[in-house]
Amino acid sequence: MRNLFLDGLLKKALTEDGPGADPAASAELADLGGRLDRAAKRRLGRSLSIRVVDAGSCNGCELEINALSNAFYDLERFGLRFVASPRHADVLLVTGPVTKNMREALERTWVATPDPKWVIAAGDCACTGGLFAGSYACEGPVAAVVPVDLHIHGCPPSPNQLLGGLISLLDDASRGPRSR
Repeated sequence: MRNLFLDGLLKKALTEDGPGADPAASAELADLGGRLDRAAKRRLGRSLSIRVVDAGSCNGCELEINALSNAFYDLERFGLRFVASPRHADVLLVTGPVTKNMREALERTWVATPDPKWVIAAGDCACTGGLFAGSYACEGPVAAVVPVDLHIHGCPPSPNQLLGGLISLLDDASRGPRSR
């Protein structure tokens, strides 16, 4: 046991080194984040609050959405924040095909979100039903249940695609937010 302990102290760790800092990627992220913050403040007068709803996905899209909060993207600094309640949200970011069990929950979440509100279908499954289209357990894409303002395709969409989608949603002055 003592030898194992000493070997662990004296040998180098087997993990890989982290990626080097890429100035181009950092500049692109800063540009995207700054544009998003300015668009949110112009349209809403404050930061943008997002409620993520998993309507039956494989969690690939959620991993990319969660990456928006990591140390690299750190979108809190740009005024983007994720909220736990739809009552505090401006945007519903829905992933996955809507399963029969999640239909009512998604409808209730949409009704609970105050006006002005937008709905984004993130990922191929949310946009078209993806691999699960036509399944007995699925209602179909998000647009079959609630009105969708923006579709972000990809399986899964990258964090930069998600940011670009949010910017295009806020920059489109001709499209007003949906209300019931």
